[in-house]
Amino acid sequence: MATKPKTQKKLSKIDIITFYMDDVLLHEHVPKSVYKFAKDHKFEEKDFYKYFGNFDALREGIWETFFQNAHSLMSNNEEVVNYGSREKMLTFFYTFFEILTANRSYVLYVLNEHDDQMKNMKQLKGLRKHIKSFAKELIEDDNDEKAYSFLKRNENIYSEGAWIQFLFLLKFWKDDSSPDFEKTDIAIEKSVNTIFDVFDNTPLEKVFDFGKFLYKETMK
Repeated sequence: MATKPKTQKKLSKIDIITFYMDDVLLHEHVPKSVYKFAKDHKFEEKDFYKYFGNFDALREGIWETFFQNAHSLMSNNEEVVNYGSREKMLTFFYTFFEILTANRSYVLYVLNEHDDQMKNMKQLKGLRKHIKSFAKELIEDDNDEKAYSFLKRNENIYSEGAWIQFLFLLKFWKDDSSPDFEKTDIAIEKSVNTIFDVFDNTPLEKVFDFGKFLYKETMK
């Protein structure tokens, strides 16, 4: 009796990302060509281009996937859906940096790959759009609830501030040697609360507290 031939598993976007990240860490350099990369992992070169135009697009896509995973985890949590914007931003950063920690070896490698930091940061271009859009949505929701226009926050300024805040936290996390990166968690809490306090025009005790924290950590 003839047996039914096995159908080959369809190559997914996540498969390619996983292959690429493993390649970079195992060989300590990026693949030389899409052709060789495909051959090494036994798939057709054309299947790579269904998802990415080149390796630069793939590298950007990895960071965007980190974002999408964090955002999806938040969106699927019924408790988070009912949070205010401050708590949602805190939850996002906590979740995002947990994902980075799970992929720390790869993230540290690609962020330190070139002496020119601008080259290293180029891969964050897509992520920047996602974080700014996410922050803008949070502020839009807050503004809709405010009765007076003078109480509303500037969405563009806040979204840019959220991106700068992320870059600070990314640098902090890279340098963090505390157990379970607990100092990064503290930095996330203090920075998010500070940003929201500034925009709410509340007393600046937390700004001062945050400044002392940064100074203490920098001087160590």
